[in-house]
Amino acid sequence: MILDRNTIEFIELLSSKEPTPGGGGAAATVGALAAAMGLMVANLTTGKKKYEEVEHQVQEALHCLTREQKRLIELVDEDAKGFLPLAKAYKLPKNTKEEEKIKEEVMEEALFTASQAPLAIMASILKVMEQLKFLGENGSTLAISDAGVGALFAESAMKASSLNVFINTKMMKKEAVRKELNKQADQMIEKAQKLKEEIYGTVLKNLKGDQ
Repeated sequence: MILDRNTIEFIELLSSKEPTPGGGGAAATVGALAAAMGLMVANLTTGKKKYEEVEHQVQEALHCLTREQKRLIELVDEDAKGFLPLAKAYKLPKNTKEEEKIKEEVMEEALFTASQAPLAIMASILKVMEQLKFLGENGSTLAISDAGVGALFAESAMKASSLNVFINTKMMKKEAVRKELNKQADQMIEKAQKLKEEIYGTVLKNLKGDQ
C-alpha cells in the first residue's frame, strides 16, 4: 500500500516525475485526514456522561468514519491502478485508420476506468462530511474545532478529486457518458459545499459566541 510509506516518503513520491501517486491519491489522503478529524471528535465524545443522549449516534459515527477512512486509504492505490490502462492507451500507435479506431476505443474505456476511483473518493468523502456535520453539532465542545478542520479538508479533497474526473471526461468522445460522469461529480460538489458551509458556520458560531 502506498500509505504504508512514511509521510515524507509519500510527499517525495508525489513530488517526483512518476505519474502515480498524483492528485487523486493526494485527494484521497486528505479525505482520510478529514475522517481522522471526525474520529478524534467522536472518540473524545463517546463514553462521556455529558453526551450520553447521543452516545448511540456517536458510535454510529465512529463506525462510519472508520470504514470510510479505510476506504479512502485503499482508494489511494485504486486511483494509481486506474491510471495504468490510460498510460498504456496513450502509447498505442495510430499510424493507420484501423490503429486510430482501436486507440480511440481503448482510450474511451481507459478514460472511463480512470474516472471511477476519483468518483469513489468523492462519494466516500461525502459520507465523511455527513458525520462531521453531526459531530460539529453534537460532539465534544473540547474538540469542535476539529470538526471544522475536517470539513475544510473534506471539501478541498472533494474539489481536488473532481478535477481528476473532469480531466478524463474532457477527452471522452461519448457525450452521454461524459455528461453523466460530470453530472455525478457536480452533484457531489454541490452537496459538499453546502455541508462545509453548515459545519464551518456551526463551529465558528460556537467558538466565537456572539462576537
